Amino acid sequence: MSEADRHPHRLLGWLVFLLPLLAFFTRLGAAPLFDVDEGAFSEATREMFERGDFLSTYLDGENRFDKPILIYWFQALGYLIFGATEWAFRLPSAIAAAVWSYATWHFARQRFGPATALAALLVTSTALGPFAIGRAATADALLNLWLALSLFDAWRHLESGRRAPLLRSYLWMGLGALTKGPIALIVPAAVTLLYCLSRGQWRTWLRAIADPIGWVILLVLVVPWYAAALNIHGQAFIDGFILKHNVKRFTATLEGHAGSLFYYVLAMPLLLLPWIGPLLAAIRNARRDVGTGVRRFLWIWALFVVVFFSFSGTKLPHYALYGATPLFLLIAVHRAELKRSTAHVIAPTLLFVLFPLLPPLLAALAGGDAGDAFYRAQLARALEVATPTYYLFTVLALLAWLALVIRGRVGAWKKLGIAAILQVLLLAGVVVPYLGTLVQGPVKAAGLHARQLGEPATRMRFDVPSFSVYAQSVTPAKTPEPGGLALTRIDRVPPEGYDTVFAQGGVVLLRRQLP
Repeated sequence: MSEADRHPHRLLGWLVFLLPLLAFFTRLGAAPLFDVDEGAFSEATREMFERGDFLSTYLDGENRFDKPILIYWFQALGYLIFGATEWAFRLPSAIAAAVWSYATWHFARQRFGPATALAALLVTSTALGPFAIGRAATADALLNLWLALSLFDAWRHLESGRRAPLLRSYLWMGLGALTKGPIALIVPAAVTLLYCLSRGQWRTWLRAIADPIGWVILLVLVVPWYAAALNIHGQAFIDGFILKHNVKRFTATLEGHAGSLFYYVLAMPLLLLPWIGPLLAAIRNARRDVGTGVRRFLWIWALFVVVFFSFSGTKLPHYALYGATPLFLLIAVHRAELKRSTAHVIAPTLLFVLFPLLPPLLAALAGGDAGDAFYRAQLARALEVATPTYYLFTVLALLAWLALVIRGRVGAWKKLGIAAILQVLLLAGVVVPYLGTLVQGPVKAAGLHARQLGEPATRMRFDVPSFSVYAQSVTPAKTPEPGGLALTRIDRVPPEGYDTVFAQGGVVLLRRQLP
């Protein structure tokens, strides 16, 4: 352990230690809910209260078998405290992401020292991927927390032989299975198996997976809800949750989310922005790392996730984050090996240049022929929605960053740390709220208008479940009765028989004419 690891700068350490709170809670409710995912999770939670049913989830009155129950229960707690607000629905993810960051710090501190632990905390709480899922009303941040905790404790068991961390791993896997299903068991089981095989310790793995108390913990957590869901829904639960959203999600392409075999090789660096340079430095040292037990374990964890999901038929960027935690640690371990700062500042510089140019670029897209009429209508408000505050902060951040790059006499790691903090501040403070207002503001406004009218509405060829959250009413997908309200897109308005009640961007609320 180096002298720097024994005695990190105290004030700087405290500032970094508070970063997860800054990254995941700053203006958490400033942007409207993003469709489809945030809207779907939030509306399913709201309908629990409307139906008085907290064992099953429904979306606009139809069964929703996408995910197990735990994230909805956590969102329901936020709903009880804060009401149907963006803050309430996103709060469980923000808490999970913050705990995930601190758990990574704690694991690193015990094995690599205080300075490396703070570096790992810095990366975890500022990388683009964790920032996105840690502020989203979905199940992803919660699952990543359980996966990290289960594998951290699995390693503690492997290195010490103690039973307590092994039993905690079973606990975390059970909670993960209640959050997103079998993947919470597959990743820890496969990673530990591969590590034990690489060490010739397969008997250790067999003893660990056969622990009777561990299985009691797992079954007590998992079986009651799964049994209740099966009893309530029968074959529909098997077809919807087990076969469609687990088996078919891996063996086939769902909802158009396809990708090449190298999808996650490309996605992972983007999810780790601005830490692409340090990631490459860590990869260069992978061969040397495999001689060290914990580093070998971390590389196996990261590589298994990338390879496993590369063969999945359905590909989504956030799947790669299941293997990002070990990369955060390895990046921190190898931070001292960054030499040339010029190459490492290219990616953050491009990002800071993009932010102030975003409104005119989006407005230019709206004036072109790309996309369809709906998206062009949404983007047409790009300059109108951009406030002077948006330009002020994005330009100031760009100038401050350029001054640091040109004149600053600091090393590559410190420059990237400053870039990461600026990235978080800009995204949370102005960029995400701006984009949310632009693309989701019209849906929210339409939902609030429908709620003010006090009338239920239907949806016509328009999948935006956040409308139901803001309207505080189930919105089935069907043609409305005469005199009824219907939500649709500007490019899907029927040629006759409807009057416009509300219109903003590409979103239109119609009333069907009486015969």
